[in-house]
Amino acid sequence: MTLKDKSELRRTAREKRLTLAHAGFAAEIARHAEALEIPKGMIVGGYHALPDEADPALLLERLVALGCHVAFPRVAGKGLPLEFHRVPDGEVLAPGAFGIHEPLDIWPRAIPALLLVPLLAFDASGHRLGYGGGFYDRTLALLQVPAIGVAYAGQEISSIPHQAHDRTLDMVLTEHGVRNFR
Repeated sequence: MTLKDKSELRRTAREKRLTLAHAGFAAEIARHAEALEIPKGMIVGGYHALPDEADPALLLERLVALGCHVAFPRVAGKGLPLEFHRVPDGEVLAPGAFGIHEPLDIWPRAIPALLLVPLLAFDASGHRLGYGGGFYDRTLALLQVPAIGVAYAGQEISSIPHQAHDRTLDMVLTEHGVRNFR
């Protein structure tokens, strides 16, 4: 698949995702928090959703209620893996690189034992179509931790082209529940 073809697949996936967004999604996936079987005390790498992304906010709140700790990603620079930071009490994420809400670099660093990952599309083998920057692929390669995609069920497509550097999801969480790929 050429770079142009993959760009077209991303464009199509973005358009489809716009039609899938609905107000009750965050509450629907939060109901499945226990099914993820994340041990108490584990640091989970979350993310702050863009307006049309599958929003994990209520899921993250539920995971905290279950005893997990949450760290948020920050773009450290082009070509680098993401850095994760805990958000100090009373602080809020602010728009950073690419307009994505992220922590300040002076906040406490954390190393997640599991990542929740945004995506444009996924397939039945756990391949993920990201945004093309490679940030999550580099981060997953560095950390070697499980990756759980957070998506609308309708984001599944028949097949996603992948290369050796592309990291596969271990699971995906949709409004229908958890799906394991391993």
